[in-house]
Amino acid sequence: MAFLDTFNQYNWEDVKQRIYATTVHQVEQSLQQPKKTLEDFINLISPAAAPYLETMAQMSHTITQKRFGKTISLYAPMYLSNECQNICTYCGFSLDNKIKRKTLSSLEIKQEVDVIKKQGYDHILLVTGEANYTVNINYFKQAVEQIKKDFTTISIEVQPLSEDEYSTLATLGVYAVLVYQETYHKEVYKRYHPKGKKSNFEYRLDTPDRIGKAGIHKIGLGVLLGLEDWRVDSFFNALHINYLQKTYWQTKYSVSFPRLRPAEGMIEPNFIMDDRDLVQLICAYRLWNEDLEISISTRENEVLRNNIIKLGATSMSAGSKTNPGGYSVDEDSLEQFEICDNRSTEQIIEMIKAQGYDPVWKDWHHSYHS
Repeated sequence: MAFLDTFNQYNWEDVKQRIYATTVHQVEQSLQQPKKTLEDFINLISPAAAPYLETMAQMSHTITQKRFGKTISLYAPMYLSNECQNICTYCGFSLDNKIKRKTLSSLEIKQEVDVIKKQGYDHILLVTGEANYTVNINYFKQAVEQIKKDFTTISIEVQPLSEDEYSTLATLGVYAVLVYQETYHKEVYKRYHPKGKKSNFEYRLDTPDRIGKAGIHKIGLGVLLGLEDWRVDSFFNALHINYLQKTYWQTKYSVSFPRLRPAEGMIEPNFIMDDRDLVQLICAYRLWNEDLEISISTRENEVLRNNIIKLGATSMSAGSKTNPGGYSVDEDSLEQFEICDNRSTEQIIEMIKAQGYDPVWKDWHHSYHS
């Protein structure tokens, strides 16, 4: 059994029809349900739910505070490499972009870690392009071994790996793996990923199953908002999370909301998702799934990130650099995408405290594993 079996039971156009046929009565019924299902999630992400956004926001605030308290976890992304063998039409690291490529050495990793640690971070997210010949399991092992003494929590966002490779990284101390399908619209997936291993839709779709079987503590999912209809893609992402929670019930789950941002050689968004849409989506996730962690990156603007703290978010990045060596080594190398919230870590901390919330530096402590 794998998620592919569940996925194949659904049709993109049928799901789209169901979402856009939702009535106000169905939305009201879903809002009244004490425990919400995927059918309720469909109703809450529909256009018919838009007039109920204030109600959804109030409910989301109450649920989040009850489940997670008044805390926001902070993490720092550290880009190890922008080398990539894939052609992706929306990414600055795409193989066909003629850019300066860089993979950090052990010394450069240490320099980056020194800067990040001085800002207070104890949770780091390691990010790379997908270059199997250079940035591979051996490189990841060396990087994790080098930095694990410096961080309580290490997460990774790299190319899909085998179950054995994920097991190896789990043993070394990797706590979470983030992997995004980008879009669940199988018929157009190849258009955005014309070359490279990432063009294999089903292999990527199977990746969270391999992560779950390997015993990684947390899996992070998401779609690239702007490629296809965000409502339909978000349903399939929720369907995927629902399957994973039932299959790997000891694992924690998080969802992120990357919207298309300007990047070298990228396409224009096919579907515009405004801030109000994003708030509706975040609230729908929280109302549907009280245990789900919700992460908001520096892709988003200051105003939205300020307000989303009380509406369902549980973690966010701050002072982020999206290029390898961006904190200390090579500030001029190409970014994967432009960030939107350029405030420093100190400014984000003050903003969080001003809203009556506590910034938390640790996602997890190893003593809890026993």
